[in-house]
Amino acid sequence: MLVASRARRPLKRASDFSAQPAANEPEAKTEPSVFLGCGPNLLVIQHCPVTPVGTVGEFARARGALLDIRNPHRGDALPASPAAFDGLIVLGGPQHAGDDAGYPAFKAIMKLIRQFHREEKPVLGLCLGAQLLARAFGERVYPYGGIEVGYLPVRLTNAAAGDPLLAGLPREQLVMQLHEDTFDLPDGAVLLAENDECRNQAFRVGATSWGFQCHVEVTKSDARNFPRDCWGSMERHYGEMAPMVERAVAVGVERHFDAGLAFAGAVTNRWMDLVEARRATKPARRSATARRRAAA
Repeated sequence: MLVASRARRPLKRASDFSAQPAANEPEAKTEPSVFLGCGPNLLVIQHCPVTPVGTVGEFARARGALLDIRNPHRGDALPASPAAFDGLIVLGGPQHAGDDAGYPAFKAIMKLIRQFHREEKPVLGLCLGAQLLARAFGERVYPYGGIEVGYLPVRLTNAAAGDPLLAGLPREQLVMQLHEDTFDLPDGAVLLAENDECRNQAFRVGATSWGFQCHVEVTKSDARNFPRDCWGSMERHYGEMAPMVERAVAVGVERHFDAGLAFAGAVTNRWMDLVEARRATKPARRSATARRRAAA
């Protein structure tokens, strides 16, 4: 996905994107505090100011979750381990998920994804986050040749009928998209949603890690602004038709945001159910881990 900074004008191309704070933006903290409270503690990795945790964060906070939001590309330190957290959310952003040279924090993020997964602490990757999840388990991310932008259809697969986050939901969904890249599915991953434009739309690795190519988390104002946030890509793909596509996206936001919000609520609340269930069994899981280590 290619996102720069919000403005009502054509934006810089991805190659010109700067991860430096804007002039009116506070300096990033280098030692973010870890929230310790009675609710679940969630680590949220944010890559870009215009792709925040949005409605997913709102639903999680309504469940009592405490969110520790860190942007490693702007100086926030990442934790060395998942020890202080009950779940991980990795958001979208402007970066190409394979650009380790431009964004060296990706290696640390993928290491954290694997650590959370090994400890059976739920992971939720959105757009770039889904792509990094695929990379964390050995697969590649690459341009698929087009761009998906706006509320577009996806189909839940037969496997989604037995998935903890998607079981029982309508098979046809309209979800907000903004991306040019796709990924291959990791070995053993379960494909949960697809469409004809870009097949791999949602997947699960194991029992606790999910990736959604779509922007489940998008707020209504963010959805309206997405085309301008990605104007360089819009012009590359649509040329003089870009303003017309932008207007079509705006119409789609008005028509489909509420349905998208319902989908976000279902996915987030079911993911939070799993976070809370795993958190409740933490002592037992620690004992099992200790027994395995002792036997090794």
